[in-house]
Amino acid sequence: MSAPELADESEHTGLLRGEAAGRSPGEAVPLREHRPVQGLFVDAYHASKATLRCSHANWLLGLVPLGMIASSSGWNPAAVFILNFLAIFPLAALLSYSTEELSASVGQTIGGLINATFGNAVEMIVGITALRQGEIRIVQSSMVGSVLSGTLLILGCCFFSAGYRQECRKDNLRFNVDVTGIMTSLMVVASASLFIPSALSSTTPTSEVNDYILVLSRITSLILLLFYVVYLYFQLKSHVHLFKDCDESESDDHALGPWAASIVLILSTLGITFCSDAVVDSIDGVVEACHVSRAFIGLIIVPIVGNAGEFVTTVNASMKDKLDLAIGIVVGSTLQIALFVTPFMVIMGWILNQKMSLHFDTFETTVFTLAVVVVNCIVQNGQTNYFEGFLLIGT
Repeated sequence: MSAPELADESEHTGLLRGEAAGRSPGEAVPLREHRPVQGLFVDAYHASKATLRCSHANWLLGLVPLGMIASSSGWNPAAVFILNFLAIFPLAALLSYSTEELSASVGQTIGGLINATFGNAVEMIVGITALRQGEIRIVQSSMVGSVLSGTLLILGCCFFSAGYRQECRKDNLRFNVDVTGIMTSLMVVASASLFIPSALSSTTPTSEVNDYILVLSRITSLILLLFYVVYLYFQLKSHVHLFKDCDESESDDHALGPWAASIVLILSTLGITFCSDAVVDSIDGVVEACHVSRAFIGLIIVPIVGNAGEFVTTVNASMKDKLDLAIGIVVGSTLQIALFVTPFMVIMGWILNQKMSLHFDTFETTVFTLAVVVVNCIVQNGQTNYFEGFLLIGT
């Protein structure tokens, strides 16, 4: 072999061993320097595997294309509603999972803001979709239904499961009364924002009340959004130590990087948007065929989708003696609905030229206020037990 050929072979061998890259002879070269494309596919495979295994609800992902076909092919409205409604469950699980993974990748403050924005993304997407189609009754009922299911059903199940598990100890469960006190106070403010338009409606002549209520609702919504921004600063910056136990994650092992989590977040959001649009389009047919009211769909059916994953997470946390974490998730999500999503819907209605206001049905306003009062009474002493959890569920 000639001298130039020996030199070329020596240089090639040195490159493989890392000498040209500044490594000592014999040091292994990372796989990604040899095969960057293959490494990219390996990462994508592991990210996809972790995403598909994040929830048992992902078994329903096959309903997503089926729901799209049903909607575009003009199937029976009831079939379109059921298929797309069920398809939202796995998409909501993926949205929640990608939000958690992305939050863990970008730091506490930005992660907290991401959670604050996408924590109730399902309700926001369904609400905006319904608002665009003029289904204001559905939007209002779904907001109240989400708050009721969070403050009564889910919180009650947390207290019951944690308290019944410790029933043999005959001790009350204790939690951070400072955090719950702040959150319940904000809920009282939110309930007042719904009660005042109802009071105005009953004391003002009918010919004038609608315009007054609409203006009042828009001003009140801006104030509520300001409250929520200040609350986020309070939680994430100035008094972060108070929320330490409430923000503690159950695992530090995160499978997705920021790019993979962002892709899953975008795809799941697009899927929920399409399915929500199909669900709202089919409501008229479902109301006629099944003889159910729009209030029932908004108050009972729609909140099931948004709160299903939250229900499983919080009950599991409470059974692992992480009651502060469970309460923080439930009350934080409920606050987000009351102080952010609901006023945001009013502002979106303003932008879309829809008369969305805070004047809810009298029954819904009354139930909302009573739920806040009941929860306030139960959590004010910082102690609870399984019987109080049962009371919340029964309420």
